[in-house]
Amino acid sequence: MTPGTKYTFGDWKKYAIHDDKNIKGFFGKYRWMSNFHECSVMHAGLMYPSSENAYQAAKVIFGDRHKLQRCTARESKFVWKTCKRIDGSAAEWDARKYLVMSEILTDKFNRNADLAQKLIDTGVRYLEETNHWGDRWWGVDIHEGGQNNLGKLLMEIREWWMAQVAMEDNLNEENHL
Repeated sequence: MTPGTKYTFGDWKKYAIHDDKNIKGFFGKYRWMSNFHECSVMHAGLMYPSSENAYQAAKVIFGDRHKLQRCTARESKFVWKTCKRIDGSAAEWDARKYLVMSEILTDKFNRNADLAQKLIDTGVRYLEETNHWGDRWWGVDIHEGGQNNLGKLLMEIREWWMAQVAMEDNLNEENHL
């Protein structure tokens, strides 16, 4: 992509790669992997309308989390900033955010069997949250690169689910012998 180019949401088709080896960019038919996908997610005993809402709620005190239950995923990125935060510093949040996201995504796929099946159906393809909005921690920005921690978590969860399916298949096979 051309450095300095400005992109809007619909421009993902210019840089996303969806082929037999990669799913780079959680758009179109792969939007369900995005944290903005609407589906029930529980975290710390409360239900949210998306994993993004749950993630933003994990930053704030319990008494303010209800505000993140009633807004869209997009709105949650702003609503949490109006709430009292749990962490005393960005470093404290940085130290726990990967684990928080892991818990949230584990619930997302345990709670939503259709999404778990879709994740399994991605096979062994590389999953990457390719983006144009500068997210270098959870994704890979098309200009700046990134760590792809969201993709890594999704691949870990997929591996776990695939192992569960394999164990179930083995048990079923043994029971038919």
